[in-house]
Amino acid sequence: MAAQYYTVATTDELPSGDRIVVEIGHHVIGVFNVDGHYYAIRDVCTHDDGPLADGELIGCEIECPRHGARFDLRDGSVKSPPAVLPVPVYPVRVEGNEVQVEVDV
Repeated sequence: MAAQYYTVATTDELPSGDRIVVEIGHHVIGVFNVDGHYYAIRDVCTHDDGPLADGELIGCEIECPRHGARFDLRDGSVKSPPAVLPVPVYPVRVEGNEVQVEVDV
């Protein structure tokens, strides 16, 4: 099946500085609002498979609550060890007031 966009929240439901975790197919995704910009990443740390969305949001970076690895929400890149592999990211768009994430299920 081809990738398509799925509505995960409204802009009112996801204010700046907030995040949600959604499941679309077999994907568990953290969706973040950073100063009106929306980002989506796989909610699994590449270091130990822990949940990332539970971590501290520092600007456009999320810090894994287990061992402190940090990832850039914009591109999934590792910003701080112990992780060495990037986390997958998903395209996000806003249509009207709907926050949508593109996923290939």
